[in-house]
Amino acid sequence: MRITINNTSEQIERDQLTVNELIRYKNYTFKLLVTKVNGQLVKTHERDDVLVREGDDVQILHLISGG
Repeated sequence: MRITINNTSEQIERDQLTVNELIRYKNYTFKLLVTKVNGQLVKTHERDDVLVREGDDVQILHLISGG
């Protein structure tokens, strides 16, 4: 399937996957992530239930704090 991840078009060899599966596929290891699919916020506890499909626009952002 072809999806957009963080404004970059990517081809993934799956028909669909959950947000958590996508995070693992992309090897994102940051503890604090904000995820959106097609502009809708996906809360941490929903990531195993929300599916990413052909043509979806996904944002996976990591939060960094410091001082």
